[in-house]
Amino acid sequence: MAKLGSKKKPAVARVQTEKRAGEIMQTCNEQGWQVIVGIEPDKPEDVSDIKWLLKKYAKHHEPQTRFGPIKVSPNDYCPCGSGLKYKKCCLGKV
Repeated sequence: MAKLGSKKKPAVARVQTEKRAGEIMQTCNEQGWQVIVGIEPDKPEDVSDIKWLLKKYAKHHEPQTRFGPIKVSPNDYCPCGSGLKYKKCCLGKV
């Protein structure tokens, strides 16, 4: 099965304005995701595929506490909540 956001299975979004369509396209292009955006002013916005991709694959920031950055070793589970080891998830993305 193809991953959501790939050429075989692009994400689909329905928006009401061209401005919002441009925002969605820009976000997806920055992340390298394929997307189909439809502009339908008379229907409610549906960007659930984009929200799912952002939650699952967006670049993570360095984990923080109120006292500063969290110290994470490469073999610890990633604090972003992905369930992967830090070295396989966010280590090179920060």
